[in-house]
Amino acid sequence: MNKKIRCAVIGLGRLGYWHAQNLAQRIQDAELAAVVDALPGRAEQVARELGVARWSDNPAAVMADPDLDAVVIVTPTTTHAALLKLAAANQKHIFVEKPITHSLQEADEVIAAIQSSNVSCQVGFMRRFDPAYLEAKRRIDAGDIGKPLYFKGITRDGNTPPAEFIKNSGGLYLDFSIHDYDAARFMLGAEVTSVTAHGSVVNRDRHAFVSEYRDVDQALTYLTFDSGAAADIEASRNAFYGYDIRAEVIGTEGAIQIGSLRHHALKILTKKGGTHDIIPDFPTLFLDAYLNEMVSFIECLRNQQKPLVHEQDGKIALQIAAAATASYHTNTTIPLDTAQSTANAANLPR
Repeated sequence: MNKKIRCAVIGLGRLGYWHAQNLAQRIQDAELAAVVDALPGRAEQVARELGVARWSDNPAAVMADPDLDAVVIVTPTTTHAALLKLAAANQKHIFVEKPITHSLQEADEVIAAIQSSNVSCQVGFMRRFDPAYLEAKRRIDAGDIGKPLYFKGITRDGNTPPAEFIKNSGGLYLDFSIHDYDAARFMLGAEVTSVTAHGSVVNRDRHAFVSEYRDVDQALTYLTFDSGAAADIEASRNAFYGYDIRAEVIGTEGAIQIGSLRHHALKILTKKGGTHDIIPDFPTLFLDAYLNEMVSFIECLRNQQKPLVHEQDGKIALQIAAAATASYHTNTTIPLDTAQSTANAANLPR
């Protein structure tokens, strides 16, 4: 495929705008053909800022364009299933932010629609495209730490979203920990066999409303894998000091640590001691990852290759998150067979 991939971005919040900006200005083989947002005036505003010829508040009208190759869906999770089915019905390739859908039943319906339409679908697990995670994966595969035995993931944020977001987010395991569930599979090269989750609201002064939606502000998930490896995943809304994303993989011959709180490579020394600034938010930390994942999506379409993180990966991460949520609510360990989903993925028609 020699022509540029013509894309529409649907959903122009902070992350959607960032994807639109990357497609319009930073990815040579892509063309941002249209932008869509339900908020009155938002699509037109972004179109004018980025020099896009077409804008709309109606995804269906844009997807009906026969000259459009792909859509980038960055809308609330509750809208994903309908938009994914619409894109597949219109033969549009798909990039969708995580999670792929809100429920496993929806995921199965969407995957059936995607496969029957023979379109590509990439799910936005950007940590797989972050330079530090990629280098760690390369070192693990090269045998630098021996056989991987244990993954530790930390996702902490202090920017608590409003109650309306919490109500529709699916909970901390689905909204936060799902990134680490996917990263654990990626780093360990193994499939989850059981899920045990715990959680609570530890900061009731700030997060009392969270419990109204049967959610938590502090969570821990313990995973076992078919390779014999294990993982623990921490999620927290209580990192009021900054955005704190770290991971570690322990192997038979060593360990790899990923991530740092340090924003800039500088340290300030005074009579009171040494300090450094802290990463403030997720866009700052994953600037390169968001660009790299979209570059990969466009390259896969141009080369007619299966995306590196596809719809089955999205379903598996959703399975783990759903099991974690159920484990928390029932105080039990949930057995899981994600290996079967991986086997299904190997037979995806492309």
